[in-house]
Amino acid sequence: MDTHSSIRIFELAEADRPREKLLLKGKAALSDAELVAILIGTGTAACSAVDLARMLLASVGNDLGALARMSIADLTQFKGIGEAKAVSIVSALELGRRRKEQELPKREKIISSRQVYLLMRPDLHDEPVEQVYLLLLNRTNGLIKKQRVSQGGTTASVVDLKVVFKFALEHGAHSLILVHNHPSGNLQPSDADQRLTQRVQQIGKELELPLLDHLIYTDQGYFSFADEGRM
Repeated sequence: MDTHSSIRIFELAEADRPREKLLLKGKAALSDAELVAILIGTGTAACSAVDLARMLLASVGNDLGALARMSIADLTQFKGIGEAKAVSIVSALELGRRRKEQELPKREKIISSRQVYLLMRPDLHDEPVEQVYLLLLNRTNGLIKKQRVSQGGTTASVVDLKVVFKFALEHGAHSLILVHNHPSGNLQPSDADQRLTQRVQQIGKELELPLLDHLIYTDQGYFSFADEGRM
């Protein structure tokens, strides 16, 4: 490949670097053209990989289904797309098609605070130290994953919100629920619990990742910030 006749991703303006954007903001932040540009890798002397991807998508009316039906011969008709790039595009879209054909696992749908309490019982019952868990939900409140994000002492734990939201973005979450236990059995939220709830709400709103609830777990019962109107 002639290095003087192509433009690499890392030579583009920062706003046009789809790989860096994906790492910083997560895959959901990228447009279709930016995702295709990552597959293409390089553009030409006349246009960037992103511009080339836009032209490719425009040729099929921005229809990903139509793009998936294009052959390697069709793709190589575009200046800047050789056989290797065409193979990458076809392979990626074929993986997407196969994934769509697979039966999706049934996800538990979260519909109440009581359900969250029972869901967390195996993880938090009889725990002698305070732990914080994050529940990641999809668009329909289906449970994607539950993950411990902090473990502290008998009365407190520290939560790194950068870790919380990085984890949520990496897993494509659409909403969050926080759960932490009070080993003392005290159901009343502390000032620190209230501040944590407000901070996660604030950041979540900015990132369009709403916090649906924050549960305090004890072996005898639970406190729901949402149920009690504290959110």
